[in-house]
Amino acid sequence: MENFSDKITVAKTAGFCFGVNRAIEIIEDLLSKGEKVFTLGPIIHNPQMVENLRERGVSIANDIGDVTGDAVLVIRSHGVDLKTIEQIENAGIRYVDATCPFVSKIHKIVDKASKNGEIVLIAGNKDHPEVLGIKGHCSGESYVFKDEDELRALAEKHPEITDKKVTVVSQTTHSKILLQNCYDNFLKKVFTNSTFFDTICLATAERQDEAIRLSQKSDLMIIIGGKQSSNTAKLRDVCIRNCPTYLVETADELPLDRIKGAQHIGVTAGASTPAYIIKEVLTTMAETINSNLDENFAEMLEESFKNANTNGKVVKGTVMRTTATEVYVDVGRKQFGLIELSDLTDDPAAKPDDIVKVGDELDLVILRTNDQEGLIYLSKKLAEIPKAWNELRAALADGTILEAPVTRVNNGGLNLSYKGVRVFVPRSHASLSRGDNLDELEKKTVRFKVIEINDEKKSIIGSVRNVLSDEKKALEDAFWASAEVGKHYTGTVKSLTSYGAFVDIGGVDGMIHISQLSWARIKAPSDVVSVGDTVDVYIKSLDPEKKKISLGYKDPDGNPWELLKNNYPIGTVVEGKVVNLTTFGAFVNILPSIDGLVHISQIALERIEKPADVLKVGETIKAVLTDVDFEKRRVSLSIRKLLEEEAAANEAEAKAALGDELTSDEAVEAAAEESAPVEESAPAAEESAE
Repeated sequence: MENFSDKITVAKTAGFCFGVNRAIEIIEDLLSKGEKVFTLGPIIHNPQMVENLRERGVSIANDIGDVTGDAVLVIRSHGVDLKTIEQIENAGIRYVDATCPFVSKIHKIVDKASKNGEIVLIAGNKDHPEVLGIKGHCSGESYVFKDEDELRALAEKHPEITDKKVTVVSQTTHSKILLQNCYDNFLKKVFTNSTFFDTICLATAERQDEAIRLSQKSDLMIIIGGKQSSNTAKLRDVCIRNCPTYLVETADELPLDRIKGAQHIGVTAGASTPAYIIKEVLTTMAETINSNLDENFAEMLEESFKNANTNGKVVKGTVMRTTATEVYVDVGRKQFGLIELSDLTDDPAAKPDDIVKVGDELDLVILRTNDQEGLIYLSKKLAEIPKAWNELRAALADGTILEAPVTRVNNGGLNLSYKGVRVFVPRSHASLSRGDNLDELEKKTVRFKVIEINDEKKSIIGSVRNVLSDEKKALEDAFWASAEVGKHYTGTVKSLTSYGAFVDIGGVDGMIHISQLSWARIKAPSDVVSVGDTVDVYIKSLDPEKKKISLGYKDPDGNPWELLKNNYPIGTVVEGKVVNLTTFGAFVNILPSIDGLVHISQIALERIEKPADVLKVGETIKAVLTDVDFEKRRVSLSIRKLLEEEAAANEAEAKAALGDELTSDEAVEAAAEESAPVEESAPAAEESAE
């Protein structure tokens, strides 16, 4: 803001924005070349400026059919739809596209979204030429809404679109407050599959923000601009909430009585308001309150449009907005400053929000000015280089550890970028082991020490290995100071061999022997673990002198011998698979890593010559657990005992069946005796005869 009197404060952003200024300059250039010029509709929404151009020979074409002769048609900064461009080209009309670059960017966004099958929502005035142009670049379904109420009505009328993929853009001159309310209160809650692009022009957003701040400090606001201008109307709308506000097109419309009585007057102007009109209004205001207006105001305003060749100059900029890949800054000019991510940092994983915040003041170097885009390209990295060199020199002196991203990996080593300064790390200093794969470090941030600086060659040598080596030694010292048998650690599997797995347990490596990886038999360590796995281990044994560590890994709760002890008492019938046959017996697997022996004498009821006469490897059999020696870890089994028990059971069953039959015969005989005549014994008979 600029104070031009004790009572009048003029907004710094008042007047032509870049897009309007560019369009006027295009027409001025054509007129200077003697061209007859038509504009497709009023070039800007300011009747005074349009009339001024008409007097100089610029005609307004409401339709391409109005263009006569060999005139040049200028497409205004609002832009037009694709159909109109095609009609112009098909008619063979010479034309110059003065569409604001910020509007053209929206055209590209909606064109891409439409081709991807997305629905496009446009925040803005449905009848505004800019919105009509944006909608004309949508090849698919599109809708326009002005505020939250219209957005709600749209969702109620077309509920099916709330679940579809949606791209949301806005008219460049739309109200920042209205758009934010739409987004916070409805859009992000209902249109859950939407991508939101904040396409309000930076100049418009800053103009509105500055107008709000100015109106909060004033008791009267004067807005200068065309009454048909969207951005000018928005300035009035945001200011009227804070103090009485008047929108005037010329000095003749000023409320002089209110100006005389006001203590502090704020003044701003729309993006399509010429400098000469602003000056006339300010002059009239100054005369009304008998104040001396700065006579150099016109020169100051015009100077703000000039872009001297300042490439390489260091300037200060204030962060205004960040996107996923860019930072927009105010460098005190009509054009906005742009810092691309590659000129902000060398860290490919970083986002602008990680590095800068809105309101931060930065030292920046001007790279180039693009008048077509209305942007000044800037670099934060280049501005930091002198400071970075000092930091690198200090790090060499005191051994400070620094961090930098790896920008490139080659056969010689690593290229780092420390705040824009290249640091080379030879391969021998890139890792602890020459066999390490350096490609994995590309685009990652590493810690390094400066080991050499050659000012004559402007070269800096760094070492990642020195940092890793120091850290490794510190971890080793800490480990051996506290290590003891039985202590548990969480480690990472680093490598596998045929006999075990090596595990990093915090700066030192220990080995899990293959026999300790599983209670079951395994063919290789890779059957259980892989490189990179996180494992819980404990120390089985230590050798501090040889720096050897033996690790245990098997879960005690899964110990099959404990399972055998707790759940398999002597006499239990077990089932298992024959895994080996010898001359003296057969080995049968009954639990993971536990094989029981069936002695040859315990295989069958009768004597056999060899186990293979009865059993086969792979055969599943049942046996009785007859003995366990937990100290020697030996298990004895008997098939014979099970056969004997089965034979005894069968014999008992047979006897029981036979007993049933005998009992039945005796009952028949008894019945027969009871029914037959009684025969006397011989003596009795003799006695009876006598």
